[in-house]
Amino acid sequence: MSVKYKIRDQSKLYFISFAVVYWLDVFIRNEYKDILVDNLKYCQEKKGLEIYAWCIMTSHVHLIIGTNGENMEDILRDFKSFTSKCLKKAITENPVESRKEWLLWMMQRAGNKNSNNDSFQFWQQDNHPIELWDNYMMEQKLDYTHNNPVVAGIVDEPMHYLYSSARDYAGVKGLIDVKLIE
Repeated sequence: MSVKYKIRDQSKLYFISFAVVYWLDVFIRNEYKDILVDNLKYCQEKKGLEIYAWCIMTSHVHLIIGTNGENMEDILRDFKSFTSKCLKKAITENPVESRKEWLLWMMQRAGNKNSNNDSFQFWQQDNHPIELWDNYMMEQKLDYTHNNPVVAGIVDEPMHYLYSSARDYAGVKGLIDVKLIE
């Protein structure tokens, strides 16, 4: 991994992005997004994850995070490992998942190509952490995170997307408690 993309200072906020292998559109179903929401809440409650902004897109996730507990790398590793297992199970057991065999085959294919895995891989390995070292960068990443669903054509306004902290920044209670960036 490049030196450019490492978490160097646990006291800073970071913009993190991570994607499903092959950029598969897994999160078109709310039940899969809900697994991520529940696990982000768990990481807040049990691991000291601080969430300042978030957005779950169809194939990837954006976060602005900090920590008051474990190292961010450890939290992200555990989050991705646990959600990978939960999502594989949810896809496997979902009776209405029309793409079940294909999705599982693609993830098995990715796992077989990666010696770090045991024949299955849900998430791409990198997280691309970017330290938010000034207000301009924080504001730019916050806007980018919240406008992702608008650019993708999912909603017309950022606050209309349920699986994002844009609602909180618009004064509407969202799904996850966030610390607002002032």
